[in-house]
Amino acid sequence: MTCIINYGSGNVRAIGNIYDRLKVPYSIVARPSELLAAERIILPGVGAFDQTMDMLNKSGFREVLERRVIQENIPVLGICVGMQILAEGSEEGVLDGLGWIKGRVQKFDKETIAHKPKIPHLGWNSICAAKTSNLFNGIDQAQGFYFIHSYYFKCTHEQDILATTHYGNDFSSAVNRDNIYGVQFHPEKSHHNGISLLENFVSI
Repeated sequence: MTCIINYGSGNVRAIGNIYDRLKVPYSIVARPSELLAAERIILPGVGAFDQTMDMLNKSGFREVLERRVIQENIPVLGICVGMQILAEGSEEGVLDGLGWIKGRVQKFDKETIAHKPKIPHLGWNSICAAKTSNLFNGIDQAQGFYFIHSYYFKCTHEQDILATTHYGNDFSSAVNRDNIYGVQFHPEKSHHNGISLLENFVSI
């Protein structure tokens, strides 16, 4: 069973609608105890880093997440700010992130971006896979995905970068370490590519 965490941050229903169309079993979970049956976990996030971490910390999910993901190696997919909170922290706030993938979240440097609107990075953009992953099976990398963000994940270790995207400079648009995955873009807004990615995740 794929569990989509509903802790108050993220468009969980849109992800569920895609799995409905694919006839993939899933559950939108609002109680930490419901994660005990999870075979895979999706961690969405929308908004500011500190606000998202505060909601996650207060939800009661964090302790169960740590056990299931870090100790029991259940695959997890962080989406948008759900990817950013996998980091150790962010320039956007003062709270610690989950720290599951080494690195920090930084704001785009406006001086390196030639075309308006400069910030946020908004709309479709291509990706370039940095390493082979089943998460990208059948993905049209040139078409890419839909983005909306002002901050990006700067990984400490290059091997944790799963894909890059160019916006002023190349930045990490997807990350991966072992069973932990994160994507900066919104698969639920990315048509065929997004549907394929969410379908791929349930096969990991």
